[in-house]
Amino acid sequence: DNQRQFQFIPGSSPGMLDVLNIINKVADTDANVLLLGDNGTGKELVARDIHNKSGRRNKIFLSVDLGSLHENLFESELFGHVKGAYTGADADKAGRFEVAEGGTLFLDEIGNLPLSLQGKLLTAIQQLKITPLGSANEREIDIRFICATNQPLLDMVKENLFREDLLYRITTV
Repeated sequence: DNQRQFQFIPGSSPGMLDVLNIINKVADTDANVLLLGDNGTGKELVARDIHNKSGRRNKIFLSVDLGSLHENLFESELFGHVKGAYTGADADKAGRFEVAEGGTLFLDEIGNLPLSLQGKLLTAIQQLKITPLGSANEREIDIRFICATNQPLLDMVKENLFREDLLYRITTV
């Protein structure tokens, strides 16, 4: 039975079997995946199953709710910082990108990310490099990105609320 291969996703309706087949096809690639759906539809469960069926399954799966990150802490939280980067930064701190090294970074609620921060995220995803706050040294990263949102991103692009180039970059599948 095909569905028993999935750790987190129940169900065997034709629609759900289509989803499970897509998961099987995409899991062993490093393609960036965008999951769309209403709140409570299991986007994170799908992301976890993609990770668990991938070659990265023995590495970390790290979930970040982008909607809950304060704009002032965005770079420090995602890219890290070095000691002295700002008042209160009394030690080096790895960001979520560095913590997820070799694994999967699940960026939830990407549709809630302010336009002002989308360019910074795009650059990191495109170049697979980050620069911690206060540092001049770029660090290469090896991460698989899975993003999710309940927002209508295509409409948001038309309204200049979401960058089209970022949408393109996160939507390989």
